[in-house]
Amino acid sequence: MVNADWFFLSHRLPLARAAQAAGFEVGVCAGDTGSGPKIEAAGMRFFPLRIERGGTRPREELRTVADLGRVYLTFRPDIVHHVTIKPVLYGSMAARALGVRGIVNAVSGLGYVFIPRTEDRLPHRLLRRTLWAAYRVALDGKKTRVIFQNDDDRATFVGRKLVDRSRAALVRGSGVDLTRYFPTPLPEGPFTFLVPARLLWDKGVGEFVEAATRLKVRHPTVRFVLLGRVDPGNPAAIDRSRIDEWVASGAVEWWGELEHDAMPATLARAHVVVLPSYREGLPLAMVEAAACGRPGITTDVPGCRDVVVDGETGFLVPERDAGALEAAMERALTMSRTALVAMGEAGARLARERFSLDAVIAQTLALYRDLLGT
Repeated sequence: MVNADWFFLSHRLPLARAAQAAGFEVGVCAGDTGSGPKIEAAGMRFFPLRIERGGTRPREELRTVADLGRVYLTFRPDIVHHVTIKPVLYGSMAARALGVRGIVNAVSGLGYVFIPRTEDRLPHRLLRRTLWAAYRVALDGKKTRVIFQNDDDRATFVGRKLVDRSRAALVRGSGVDLTRYFPTPLPEGPFTFLVPARLLWDKGVGEFVEAATRLKVRHPTVRFVLLGRVDPGNPAAIDRSRIDEWVASGAVEWWGELEHDAMPATLARAHVVVLPSYREGLPLAMVEAAACGRPGITTDVPGCRDVVVDGETGFLVPERDAGALEAAMERALTMSRTALVAMGEAGARLARERFSLDAVIAQTLALYRDLLGT
């Protein structure tokens, strides 16, 4: 279960296909944005779910839990795999109530509620405390395994006694398919920085635009590109009108939303890939960029710092610091091509050693078999 069908296609489809090949029948329960036919074309049953990712209205939330219960009664799963906050919390409730044999809960980052904010108002703090308590209930049980994508998140949950360390597995992200993502030569033409991310404030898009605006004055031929979907369902969403203003100013380009299959060719058009996010589980786009031999610039926060080795495969900068981001980007664009290539090669080695899709699939299927006792 995931909160949106497009997320399943971009992050979890290879794992689901591997589960099919291992003999599992796969059903996908997700918020419906129109990608259900693609899921069904892959030979999987699709169950659309009414879910508001940023919603907190009790009636709507109870409706989601009830709908989920009906899905589980229909499909009768032996194993359920929940990804992101609401699927983990609501899916665990439904699975336990219906006696599902094994529960896998993936904590793919801590999300909007857990990111510190300048205006951390009382309702926000109360919601955060409520979610910590809800996690403690959802992650409990001998037949529950919890997947974390980085060491920081696992240490946080174990330290808070939300999950026993013996049931907390470290699986580094969704994995990168090394047959599709592999090093390619740096492009000719204008130096290009690319931000492949949903257009959210929490992804550091505002800081990137601020840094790009200043750099454009000194380096007018450099291209600064946003690549990603507008996501109005997220509380941190950036208004489309703001994006249009940025593009009209000439500081940045927006290449829109891209089908995930086109990512390798798009990454090949960039010299450096940037993600100034405030926190991540493990950013798949940055892993894919590393596998393609592209240096990365990202923030020194959980998840992001797991992907970039400062000074070796790219640069780490403080979060919410447009000035530091600007300095790192200028450093990258003034490097020699030879040095930039060497940095990309180091990133590709890191991706092969730590983030391969085959390793992620093997670890996850092992968890399924452990829960089923096979």
